[in-house]
Amino acid sequence: MVSAATHVVLVQPEIHWNTGNAGRTCLAVGATLHLIEPLGFSLDEKQVKRAGLDYWEHVDLRVWPSWRAFEEQLPTLGDPYFFSTKATQTLWDAPLGDDRSVVLIFGRETGGLAPEIHERYHDRFVGMPIVSPKVRSLNLSSSVAIAVYEVLRQRRAHGQ
Repeated sequence: MVSAATHVVLVQPEIHWNTGNAGRTCLAVGATLHLIEPLGFSLDEKQVKRAGLDYWEHVDLRVWPSWRAFEEQLPTLGDPYFFSTKATQTLWDAPLGDDRSVVLIFGRETGGLAPEIHERYHDRFVGMPIVSPKVRSLNLSSSVAIAVYEVLRQRRAHGQ
């Protein structure tokens, strides 16, 4: 059993299906899902629960009223890694699987993370390897799954 925590943060997510799928993935790997308001949908919508199937009620979910409120608590959660198509380092090169807790932070589907976050945390940004020049980004829930399973892979490689 892994002792270090994994946190997945969706900053102002816009699409309920992505949030539901991310919640299901978080539950599968024992991660906490943090949602930063405003959300582009209501958490009461059937679609969110349907995307998370019957698992949604079991997701360790925390909803934050703003980035600022979340950011105040960020140092207590673990080492943050911000995901962006503009990152120069890939998630494969980031130490996601050591014995420390990690916080995987993703921006909204249509605009990513705010420029201020890019400026403040520029050295903490990682990206997904994309080989084809015809693809500019991956789906949010796919990116969450790739990232959390990379955390598990690295932890396993470190014997955790």
